[in-house]
Amino acid sequence: MTTATTGRTALRGVVGTAHTRVEGRDKVTGAARYAGEIPFADLAHGWLVLSTVARGRIRSLDTEAVLAMPGVLTVLHHGNAPRVDTDYVGLLGIPPDPTAAVFQQDRVHHVGWPVALVVAETSEQAREAAEALVVAYDEEPHDTTLTADHPGAHPAGGVMPGETAKGDLAAGLAASAFVVDEEYTTPEEHHSMMEPHAATARWDGGRLEVVDSNQGTTWIQTELASLFSLDASAVRVRSEHIGGGFGSKGLRAHQVAAVMAATELQRPVRVVMTRRQMFSLAGYRSPTVQRVRLGADADGRLRALEHRSLNQTSTVYEFVEPGAGVARVMYDAEAHHTANEVAPLDVPSPTFMRAPGEAPGSFAIESALDELAERGGIDPIALRLRNEPEVGPVSGLPFSSRNLDACFREGARRFGWAGRDPRPGVRRDGRWLLGTGTAAASFHSGAGPSTAVVTAEADGGFTVRIAAADIGTGARTALTLVAADALEVAPDRVRVRIGDSDFGPAMIAGGSMGTRSWAWAITEAARELRERLALGTTIPPEGITVRSDTTALLGALAQKERHSFGAQFAEVAVDTATGEVRVRRMLGIFAAGRIVNPLTARNQLVGGMVWGISMALHEEAVRDRTSGGLYAPDLAGYHVATNADVGDIQADWVDDPDPDDPVGIKGVGEIGIVGAAAAVANAVWHATGVRHRNLPIRPDRVLSAVPASSGAADA
Repeated sequence: MTTATTGRTALRGVVGTAHTRVEGRDKVTGAARYAGEIPFADLAHGWLVLSTVARGRIRSLDTEAVLAMPGVLTVLHHGNAPRVDTDYVGLLGIPPDPTAAVFQQDRVHHVGWPVALVVAETSEQAREAAEALVVAYDEEPHDTTLTADHPGAHPAGGVMPGETAKGDLAAGLAASAFVVDEEYTTPEEHHSMMEPHAATARWDGGRLEVVDSNQGTTWIQTELASLFSLDASAVRVRSEHIGGGFGSKGLRAHQVAAVMAATELQRPVRVVMTRRQMFSLAGYRSPTVQRVRLGADADGRLRALEHRSLNQTSTVYEFVEPGAGVARVMYDAEAHHTANEVAPLDVPSPTFMRAPGEAPGSFAIESALDELAERGGIDPIALRLRNEPEVGPVSGLPFSSRNLDACFREGARRFGWAGRDPRPGVRRDGRWLLGTGTAAASFHSGAGPSTAVVTAEADGGFTVRIAAADIGTGARTALTLVAADALEVAPDRVRVRIGDSDFGPAMIAGGSMGTRSWAWAITEAARELRERLALGTTIPPEGITVRSDTTALLGALAQKERHSFGAQFAEVAVDTATGEVRVRRMLGIFAAGRIVNPLTARNQLVGGMVWGISMALHEEAVRDRTSGGLYAPDLAGYHVATNADVGDIQADWVDDPDPDDPVGIKGVGEIGIVGAAAAVANAVWHATGVRHRNLPIRPDRVLSAVPASSGAADA
């Protein structure tokens, strides 16, 4: 066993060793039940009816015929649904998206806007009736196209300031020996997790209970209590097993509709989104249009940096995809300007999606850095390391740790970067052109206040209760290891229970902050419990319980730039006769804090890298300008990377514990996708000599550039 001392607590034992998932057997045998599978007596089923127009008003709903259909119990719509309160501020100071406050108005704001809920005895009856409901609209002209010069575009803050600026940008560019001034675009992308959104609502003794698939039971409890003007203690939300979330499983229309119907009928009601409905109601990553301007001196040191990122948002809710935020962390320059902007369109509201901001933003800034390296005749890794900042480029704060150079040096050694011929289009393997590329990665490392309850049981075991969410990341297992070390016992003496709002407030599974936040709370509770047990206290039959709350501890932390970092490497093969691009191998080396469970952490990192391949080559949701809706909103029409698209892919890490965290954790959920698409795109340039600034790199885009593939060209 190894010993590591990080922050307050010296931890020994199982943290840092590989362990299979504690719930693994239940999942592979089917014993683990998801939100749409849990049985309830007298269960009714709701089916959402969505708008077929992009903008207008509901003129009428022919509910009479539908109510006469077999099994139909009710039809909820704007004319009869309960009123809800949206005048509140939700999680992280963000107001609720009015799309989730269903059936409150007759206006339609996008294709797929919820207009009714049909509830019946069976899901089949509900679906048939929902499809039979005739809705008439007064349609209005709509705008669903994002352009760089959209007249409604404006700077917007969101989770960070909308604009930052220092220095004279024009002067810095004019004084530079090498300049890049280019536009990069990324398309609309969707989460596409395996498990659809599902919720069952019921009233039990005057208390609302919701069984849901979400990324934070405290989050949904608080939102529902606010919407329905209830005390939070009158709402219980349970979410034990979640089949993927990636940022989309917050408050959505299906939960609110289920609560409305359960209130109306006074019986349990389940609402499950279809795959097609998820493309309208579950959020997505907005397309972006990004302009990057870089200027460097002859040695490659940046004099000027500008990164502007524009995304679309709905007309009812302003969501910012902070693509320019990554430049505020990665690179400095005397003149440093960034801006996040939004343009309101008649489209669904975007939302957080794995590595929000950093995923699309890193494609632009890391592609631009690669172009700058090419124009200056500098190795791409050397250029990045030459521009390593000593403090936060915008904040001026010190970094808690910044081991990006270690990631690049280790990655370059293992990938074989030293033997790379920098000239593009010179390596071949039969019909394939070969190329390699690299990119840097970063993602914020934060923590949210959480409570945890740890009980020493009379039988010698320990029970940990925390409203955490395991969205497929292995959180249960990681928390078991953290608790075992904090209690100084073997993991088999620890039982971790999660996914219940009755356990007390806790951070959501999001922003790579889940495990770090929950582990902190568990460590604090375990420390106090261990101190009490050290006094020789006899454990009564009901056990000894300690509750922690990390609000004050987190509030006392010194202000620093806290981030995970990484270096991505990719080798691609390009067939210029067919336009096919194959990623033969990828390597990611990360500085992501102390790794609690190498087995599940590596899964997370590799999963993010695979998603980066998908982002670079496949994923693209396309809107029909005439209807305002998506072409083929399903997994037949929306392409994602599959096993055949993934070659040799490896992820590893360097030692990088956070000195201010009791376990040393930073977070691995998002960092794996950041920079991955840029590394692939940079490798495609190295293979062909063609620079692709618009994702995805489809075969038609490769083919359109074939005549110029022997020299520098754009696509």
